[in-house]
Amino acid sequence: MDIAIGVLIRRFSSHPDESGFAVIVLAAGASTRLGRPKALLKLPDGGTLLDQALRQARLLSRDVRVVTGAWYPLIRFRCHLQPSVWLPCEQWAQGLSASLATGIESLGPQVKGAFVLVADQPLLDPEALRAMGQAARQVPGQPMAADYGCRAGVPAYLPRWLWPEVMALEGDRGAGRLLTEVGATLVPVEGIHDDVDTPSDWRRIRARFSQTDRTARQYRR
Repeated sequence: MDIAIGVLIRRFSSHPDESGFAVIVLAAGASTRLGRPKALLKLPDGGTLLDQALRQARLLSRDVRVVTGAWYPLIRFRCHLQPSVWLPCEQWAQGLSASLATGIESLGPQVKGAFVLVADQPLLDPEALRAMGQAARQVPGQPMAADYGCRAGVPAYLPRWLWPEVMALEGDRGAGRLLTEVGATLVPVEGIHDDVDTPSDWRRIRARFSQTDRTARQYRR
């Protein structure tokens, strides 16, 4: 179903269902390449990288769940903003699959679908996130994901019918390949390639964040 997200929004009602959607923020990794907890890196506005991820998540839903692991509970107490719930993942060292499972297992029967974000993409286009959130509410059974060049990745939307297959994933494997296989709608999202893995990544991204406060203002509308 290769339809532009803007087309999806225009084809359906302008009054989307606002209930039954949650956001899972993955923040369980050890940040070994960085050498310190990336979730607590300080942005020029004084907030942390995880604070920025929470602002991004709130563009998608008020129900925001953060999956933690290696640096919990440190990040909980040093994060300025707070999610709806913190979800410590005891099996975090097994990789992304364990974090996804922890997030999905926390969701109740009323949830129709879950958005997935990671904590280290601070420059995501907020308008693209808002559009993905609206589109998911209009067609809640259709998987959606950021377009990494004909390959699906985060941010992503996982409808409920897909959760059993996500839960069956193993090791350090996210849902990207699965989303591609099931024909997820691929969405252009500026900023997906600006993730923080190494000290040089962080210096580059922090410099870009410092150039203007426009990004911060967009998330606080």
